Amino acid sequence: MPKPFALRAAALAATTVLLSASLAACGDARGAGDGPGGRRAPDGQDGDLASQKLNWRDCPAPSESEGGGPSPSPLPDGGSWQCADMKAPLAWSSPRGATIGLALIRARTSGPRDRRIGSLVFNFGGPGGSGVTTLPAFGSEYEKLRTRYDLVSFDPRGVGRSAGVRCEDDRGLDAYFQQDFTPDTGAEENRLLRSTRAFNSACARHSGRLLPHVGTVDAARDMDLMRRVLGDRKLYYFGISYGTELGGVYAHLFPRRIGRAVFDAVVDPTQNPEQSSLGQARGFQLALDNYAGDCAARPGGCPVGSSKQDVERRIAGLLRSLDAKPLPGIAPRRLTQTAATNGIAQALYSKDFWDYLTEGLEAAYDGNGTVLMMLSDSMNGRNEDGHYSNIQAANVAINCADDRQRYSRAEVHKRLPAFRRASPLFGDYLAWGMLNCTGWPVAGAAPHPDVRAPGAPPILVIGNTGDPATPYRGAHRMVQSLGGHVGVELTYRGQGHGAYDSGNRCVQNAVNGYLLDGKVPRAGTVCS
Repeated sequence: MPKPFALRAAALAATTVLLSASLAACGDARGAGDGPGGRRAPDGQDGDLASQKLNWRDCPAPSESEGGGPSPSPLPDGGSWQCADMKAPLAWSSPRGATIGLALIRARTSGPRDRRIGSLVFNFGGPGGSGVTTLPAFGSEYEKLRTRYDLVSFDPRGVGRSAGVRCEDDRGLDAYFQQDFTPDTGAEENRLLRSTRAFNSACARHSGRLLPHVGTVDAARDMDLMRRVLGDRKLYYFGISYGTELGGVYAHLFPRRIGRAVFDAVVDPTQNPEQSSLGQARGFQLALDNYAGDCAARPGGCPVGSSKQDVERRIAGLLRSLDAKPLPGIAPRRLTQTAATNGIAQALYSKDFWDYLTEGLEAAYDGNGTVLMMLSDSMNGRNEDGHYSNIQAANVAINCADDRQRYSRAEVHKRLPAFRRASPLFGDYLAWGMLNCTGWPVAGAAPHPDVRAPGAPPILVIGNTGDPATPYRGAHRMVQSLGGHVGVELTYRGQGHGAYDSGNRCVQNAVNGYLLDGKVPRAGTVCS
């Protein structure tokens, strides 16, 4: 069942490309490590894999599972993005056993070699986002950091070209996403449960060997192997959204192997899936309120409502009407209530997309669901040619490997009132999303991630007060969970998912000063 991702850049990159082109035409989370949860993991635990040599080459066009599209454009200085494959154990419990390939991408530092600090590894979130496609899409925004780092990202295990999880085919996914994910009757609930079981069974059928090994702890161990293969004594890291959870788990396992790390758009590590979904309901409702207020305050007037309340009333009316009668969308598919809700959520990830949301709503009120369906397709990883990336399959597989909780229909019913209070628009959508892992073939690891990291150096933790997908309070809870004198909290008073990519000069100066020169900002710094 789709729900908004804890992801920024990958979703936004896909949306930007899709809309600009289309509109022009029309057991336990702990493991063996050197942290508090297990024994020390000495270099060499990964067998001979740390001595492997990477064969860097010009990057091919992204695979279908990564989202497709052209090869990365040249770097600003005319250089080329380089790609390689790194071998990692399929099961970290058997480091000398079967291996899988992990797809990597890098841009070599643009500065003098004697000023180079090391590799700066990015994870852009999801889980399920392809770093191999996302880093080049946003590479120019990190050009300042490239003066002292090689910029590196990767497709985490289960994602894209890194042994990507497969579930339904394109035709099956079209049908899957056309169904009603906010059931109003017992018959609709039965159909939703059957569809969820069928999707999960397809994942087990096509990727059963991989599913036990795609959790965040596995990915954190992969990053430590990557650090060694890249030749770095410490890990330098930039995690966005779910990437902050991955970074926190790495810090817990290997606190003494962190160099400098930034967590932006922070996942709350103390929450279980229900609490996280409820937080997203509040977050997306806040973002909708902010969008509606901004539109209503425009000097020329708001084309989708006369006031903030009227904008939201009309959106709610649209969704009710779509539940009974979907609109023409991208033929032969129609804009359903779920697709419209999904598209609205996608547009709320960034203030840059609010104009697209207005355009989509105007068109829908005139009987045309195309723009909102484009936004929904972007969230679901569907290209214009009808092919899907594996972002949805990977998202479900990684979350279900991580999360121990499995929810029933009765539990969703019990929690629906709280979700509806949190968000009249998104509450049902996110509450029913808790069924994602029901009947999943692999047990989840823990109630929530363990990110305690005593002994780690300062980690810069950035929260955005208007963030819909990872609400602001998550940053403070990450700081508390990391432990004393580790997390350094910075607040950005803004809109959208994430802070550094917003272009805010205060945030960027703080991050750049920390990553490039080791200047740790004062805890409690506020940027606006």
